[in-house]
Amino acid sequence: MIASGHTDKFAAYLRMLKDRTGRGFDKLGKQSGVSASSLHRYCSGASVPADYRVVHSFAKACGASPEELRELHQLWALADAARIEAPQPGPPQPEPAEPEPAEPEPVVQETPTVQPQKRRLSPKLIVPIAAAVVLLIAGIVWATTGNPQTAKPHAKELLFSPACQSVIMGQHDDCVSEVQRLLKQAHARLSVDGDFGPETLRRVTAFQVLANLQARGVVDEPTKNALYDQKVSMETWSPQEVEKKVREVFTEDPDTAVKIAKCASFLDPLHVLPNTNGSRNWGVFQISDNRLRELDGTPRKAFEPAWNIEAAHRLWSVKKDFHDWPACEAAIKTAPQSNN
Repeated sequence: MIASGHTDKFAAYLRMLKDRTGRGFDKLGKQSGVSASSLHRYCSGASVPADYRVVHSFAKACGASPEELRELHQLWALADAARIEAPQPGPPQPEPAEPEPAEPEPVVQETPTVQPQKRRLSPKLIVPIAAAVVLLIAGIVWATTGNPQTAKPHAKELLFSPACQSVIMGQHDDCVSEVQRLLKQAHARLSVDGDFGPETLRRVTAFQVLANLQARGVVDEPTKNALYDQKVSMETWSPQEVEKKVREVFTEDPDTAVKIAKCASFLDPLHVLPNTNGSRNWGVFQISDNRLRELDGTPRKAFEPAWNIEAAHRLWSVKKDFHDWPACEAAIKTAPQSNN
């Protein structure tokens, strides 16, 4: 069993959702597309699912609200991170070989060496050489501190202090608050609470993509500089604008398309969902890395709402259904019908 406080909280939340339905693992498993034995392991804390879509499908089958889905996603992300960081048992190490007896070192007869006679510099050369050394040192100092091309413009900011050397998932302090504050200045949608949870991870990853940086989800030095430069805007379409475009593109089945988009990203154009295998899903319709390659797209392109929606429609057109979003499709089919 995975020993982690985050895993225990995640499992407890799953049990809460299951218990209130009054249904067993077999029935919930069929509704969410996962085996009953797997659900039992997740709810007992014996394992954490590698793909969040399984969790989302199970929660929807249990009638989870949007607020519960967001909280459950945070708990899963923390539990999954704890699972990845847990030390894995390595292969047995071979026994060290017995050292061979050392051979006696040969006796070497030392021969006297003649010390070369020291030469003194001419007084005429001392002054020019000393001046050259001073100029060389001054040039090095200017190059590292005074040269505007090499000086670090944000060196005195909080994120470059010793306290903020690393800003990563699961952290809770003033360093995270500073990252969130800078993201909000760049028009990102998130709260400043000092908690580096899944929502902050999504915004940091999206910011890195928009800034043409390596999308690691870790606030490294290039990301810190870009945050303070404030040259990247995370302003994007509102959920209302996204829904309108989805209906315009998916004329064949606009209502289902909107439900799929809401399930996948809450109609957020900058939504990112990391998978434990290193891949990510991007944008309104959460297009995966593999699908992006097939569509000649990139994560940055996937953040453009119009392109993402049009690309999703291309995927839909293959079979005229939403087979590319199985978890959301299953959740929609099992969700209680609303009069709205």
